[in-house]
Amino acid sequence: MSLKETKKIDTNRHQLEITVDGEKFREAIAEAYKKNGKKINVPGFRKGKAPLHLIEKYYGTEIFFEDALNLLYNDLVEDAIKESGLKVINDKMDFEMVSISKEDGVDFKVSVTTYPEIELGEYKGLKAEKVAVKVTPEEVEAEVNSMAERNARMVSVEDRAAENGDTVIIDFEGFKDGVAFDGGKGEGHSLTLGSGQFIPGFEDQIVGKNIGDEFDVNVTFPEDYGAEDLAGKEAVFKVKLHEIKVRELPTVDDEFAKDVSEFDTLDELKADLEKKALERKTKAAGEAVENALVQQIVDGIKGEIPEAMYENRLEQLTEDYAYRLQSQGLSLDMYLKYTNSTIDEFKKSFRPQAEGQVKFRLALEKIVELENITPSDEELEAEFAKLAEGYGVEVEKVKAVIPVEEITKDVAVGKAIDLVKENAVITEVEEKKAEESTEE
Repeated sequence: MSLKETKKIDTNRHQLEITVDGEKFREAIAEAYKKNGKKINVPGFRKGKAPLHLIEKYYGTEIFFEDALNLLYNDLVEDAIKESGLKVINDKMDFEMVSISKEDGVDFKVSVTTYPEIELGEYKGLKAEKVAVKVTPEEVEAEVNSMAERNARMVSVEDRAAENGDTVIIDFEGFKDGVAFDGGKGEGHSLTLGSGQFIPGFEDQIVGKNIGDEFDVNVTFPEDYGAEDLAGKEAVFKVKLHEIKVRELPTVDDEFAKDVSEFDTLDELKADLEKKALERKTKAAGEAVENALVQQIVDGIKGEIPEAMYENRLEQLTEDYAYRLQSQGLSLDMYLKYTNSTIDEFKKSFRPQAEGQVKFRLALEKIVELENITPSDEELEAEFAKLAEGYGVEVEKVKAVIPVEEITKDVAVGKAIDLVKENAVITEVEEKKAEESTEE
């Protein structure tokens, strides 16, 4: 194989001319004959038994040319790309045949999409604001109250009538013009008054009723009700109230702390909640700074980025989302049906994210190049170990699956992010000021 010529034909588009000598091509023809000769009939021979030269004589010399080139094609193109030194994007390749013969071999051209040449704006000395995080006693109390809400229990009350906010257990049956209608009956149904779960007016007429009461609830179905025979029509529900329940919150004390956590006292629980809240806020503040720096870098990129890079990233994001849906027992097709959207609309929603990620990755790779960032062996080993721990497998298994070149790129990109942050001018601001700035 020989890479005859590399020629730039457009922005981010190159054409490679590749040649294969006659000897190599004839070997491929012989291999194609072994694979496909069994399917060919030649008069005077049993099917698949005719020798190559007779098949070529009967059907033409070129009968196995396409099969032979297909056997060689992928390796030829891969080797040519390596020899050219081009960084090629996974995209469609345009093919053009120049010449082909058994004696002289093959000469063909492929056009490939290449990584863009980009220019960066400033990536050192960037400015960003970082929130000075703190956790107030009120926030801790709110978290404790939230835990109490999650651990509330339902208790029955018998000494009063039903009120809004109560959960009642009822039997009911609906009638229109004195005739029971389908879907209008329920027994032992749990209903929270004021939730709006039933049609307007239904829940209001249960308020004030007592356990054991049997009564009528008069309603008018909405005009846009799903069942056409009931839409806009008046109806009467026969209702019996069996039980009234209320949410009872636990007493927030040391015993509560023991029940809901591994701590023995309420003070210990609050201290832990404060610590975790501070960690969350600190992480969020750091991510906000990084995102602000990222946006500045992305905004400063100059260069024409191939559409194929965006499309490839969109496909990856779509596959990732589909995988997450699958882990929840839902297919992407079913999700699209539920949300009444098409796959094109779904992908369009990811377009800004895909563009931002592609541009940022290109920018970081450019910083790696400009700063000559090279990860150490220790850093690579640490990354392999981190991945192995995340997957719950041995390090050697990770190394067998993920090429070291990929890990090297990822670690280098991570170091580029660190370089940007280390050289940035970060101004600390009060949380309230940061919130006002966001609102503006």
